[in-house]
Amino acid sequence: MNYTQKGVRAKQQALSSKSGKWRRKFALNMIIILLAGVLMIGIWGASAAFGMYKGILASTPQIRSDQVAPVGAATFIYDREGNKMGELVATNSNRIIVDADQISEYMGLAIVAIEDERFFEHNGIDFMSIFRAGYQFLKTLGDETQGASTITQQLLKNTIFTDWTEEGDNMIKKIKRKIQEQYLAIELTKILDKDEILVRYMNTINTGQNTLGVEAAAQRYFGKSVKDLTISECATIAVITQNPSKYNPISHPERNAERREKCLKSMRDLGFITQAEYDEAMADNVYSRIERHNVTFLENNSTSSYFEDAVKYDVEADLLAAGYSETNVDFLLYSGGLQIETTMDPDIQAIVDEAVNNPANYPNDHQWDLDYALTVYKSDDTHQNYSKEMMTKWFKENVDANFDLLFPTQEEAYAAIEQYKAAVMTEGDECDERIQLVIQPQVSVVVMDQHTGEVLALSGGRGEKEGRLTLNRATGTYRGPGSTFKVLAAYAPALDSAGMTLSTVFNDAPFQYDSGEMVRNWYGTSLEKYKGLCRIRYGIEQSLNVVTVKCLTQISPRLGYDYLKNWGFSKITDHYVINGQVYTDERQPLALGGVTVGVSNEELTAAYASIANKGTYIKPKLYTRVLDSDGNVILDNTQVDSHQVIKESTAYLLTSAMKDVVTKGTGTSVNFNRGMDIVGKTGTTTNDFDVWFAGFTPYYTCSTWAGYDTQTKMDSNGDDKETAIARTLWRDIMEQIHEGLPDATFEQPENIIQTTICSQSGKLPNPDGSCEAYKINEYYEEGTEPFETCDVHYTGMICAYEGLMACAECPFSIYGTAVLTPIEDESLHFGASYPIEHPDGTITYNQPRLSNYCSHDALFNVQPNAQ
Repeated sequence: MNYTQKGVRAKQQALSSKSGKWRRKFALNMIIILLAGVLMIGIWGASAAFGMYKGILASTPQIRSDQVAPVGAATFIYDREGNKMGELVATNSNRIIVDADQISEYMGLAIVAIEDERFFEHNGIDFMSIFRAGYQFLKTLGDETQGASTITQQLLKNTIFTDWTEEGDNMIKKIKRKIQEQYLAIELTKILDKDEILVRYMNTINTGQNTLGVEAAAQRYFGKSVKDLTISECATIAVITQNPSKYNPISHPERNAERREKCLKSMRDLGFITQAEYDEAMADNVYSRIERHNVTFLENNSTSSYFEDAVKYDVEADLLAAGYSETNVDFLLYSGGLQIETTMDPDIQAIVDEAVNNPANYPNDHQWDLDYALTVYKSDDTHQNYSKEMMTKWFKENVDANFDLLFPTQEEAYAAIEQYKAAVMTEGDECDERIQLVIQPQVSVVVMDQHTGEVLALSGGRGEKEGRLTLNRATGTYRGPGSTFKVLAAYAPALDSAGMTLSTVFNDAPFQYDSGEMVRNWYGTSLEKYKGLCRIRYGIEQSLNVVTVKCLTQISPRLGYDYLKNWGFSKITDHYVINGQVYTDERQPLALGGVTVGVSNEELTAAYASIANKGTYIKPKLYTRVLDSDGNVILDNTQVDSHQVIKESTAYLLTSAMKDVVTKGTGTSVNFNRGMDIVGKTGTTTNDFDVWFAGFTPYYTCSTWAGYDTQTKMDSNGDDKETAIARTLWRDIMEQIHEGLPDATFEQPENIIQTTICSQSGKLPNPDGSCEAYKINEYYEEGTEPFETCDVHYTGMICAYEGLMACAECPFSIYGTAVLTPIEDESLHFGASYPIEHPDGTITYNQPRLSNYCSHDALFNVQPNAQ
């Protein structure tokens, strides 16, 4: 700078020149314009930003406090005593919602310490965390980020902004959602206090292992409620939620431990716990405890019980019937947080489970049914599927024409699999295969309280149950009922509405169905195997086939069919189409259980329970109530759905007859207590495919079934026989169930009377004393007792040649006694002939005899060669 006199003068001249003034004025104006422009841009930008902010707030969802709550919770199934027995849960729904008083105080403090340490001070937004996160971002040029969301914001993210994961790398969407989230966080703190926000947050968080919320996590990792967790356990769960996979205490215990230590230190530094509590928590070997519980959890939760499966199907059907859509039903069952109260008695169920899987109740030899599927992948990226039917065909064609998929050992089944794979695979092939071996023969059991209709226990099969909703032989399969239908289809309607009594007599003799096929008795078909005159009571006791078919034929198959429908058998039909051919159950074989499809164990048990319940049928129930997540009853199944099928007197008469089955008939092996009324009926189908025992006491009704899933004939030879399984199971189960119960008998109705009759005719004894050795007492509904005298034991003129009543013209007439066969309804025979086997081995066919008089009448005597 020139500060001489000459220099100063030059400077003055420059400042006062006109050209300099214009330049300076122009520059000043440009600066003013530029500043004005910047200001205008700033104002416009601020206005735009404010407008955008207002627009974002305007598009922010309006929320109510009840919306900021967890969605989706597991459905729990409880037994009749309130014990949890199972659950239904979908992905992202394994949550158990709990209130503040059900959560350990240390759980909330641990979450605050690790997630949002100023939670109790800020108004929903933590500016210090925002500044810290921003500084870290700038410091690392975006390479490192820190979360700044508060617990309040995280709650909104989990309940309102549930689609935030779909934002991807779209920064605009992220900013918009973050602004809305922060705004709503402030608003939410105005309507909910901090404790309520924290409780809701703890119910929503992802805690790993397909669990949501701290209660589900506590149950999953420690097997106890969150209210019972220690400080150490609370910290273990609290640190999971930031990254449920990375900090999973089962799969990554070391990572969880590092973050858990940080959580405990923060709790100590914030004054939530003391130094001593911190030291104790750090010393806790929590992960070994988690590992032990995990083993138990996996063992107990990999499958469900047959009772749970059956309940699920019943509730599903009832929800649909109540008007819920299929979509709503599916959500409610698996994500709706329902509480299903069942009828299952845990003590009785334990007895059933133990008996079903007790090897002592089965023959020593058993078989394994193989269910197999194979997919072979070729090197050229093609593949071929092979079914068990294809495997069977290959073995029959190449190894053994009698091959089936039943094996005496599992080792032999696996050897057959390897042999088959070697035949269908070539070098370089790869494969996937599904192998399931099921022990055979199989069983099912249902135990029911006949007074309420409640199913107390059931089992759908023996052996290990693999998976959920598997084949349930108690409720989901239909098998031939065999002789258990004799009581239901023939004798019950005969006594109830067809005028017959327990003393009605039928002749157990050769007899044909309408089709011409002979009715076969289970004890043989030769003439010496027939038992002759038999009362209905004896027909029930000894399970006589001919007597039963004759009874149904006389009352009509339609009447028996109608009674069965009234008993709730869903598959009984008079019009069933299979491969274009129409079948009907309204026919004579119905008397012996000859039906097109079959019955379920549950249905059969309910039918027999109605006999035990004085003739009143009660629809079986597996649950009593279904409550929604708020405790409101949405299905009430406590009411009894019942109707009268047979009269009380009929029920008592059938009960009386079926007591004989147990005391001296085909079911004596089930008799465990002669001081108590034990009632029941055996059942066996043709070829011994199915065996049953259905019976009851004054306390309970139980039905047991045994058979092969593959419809294979069961062994009926020797003492260790498969056909005895149903009876063996029934006795084992019912004997244990009744242990300690006082002996009881069935109450006799007032309109039941007792009358002395002749056991051969079922009528009043003859006054001449010819029936003296055959007198017995029988029960009758008053007014149905016999008034006619015996027509079997005859005293008077008899034919000495034929042993029948002598015709007036009989040359062999003498005075004496004879045992006659009462003449049955001619319509029973339909004009069919029956075989007579002669001593020399020849067989002739004669028409049934329609009279008890000898053949030496006047017409006979005028024939040539009559002498």
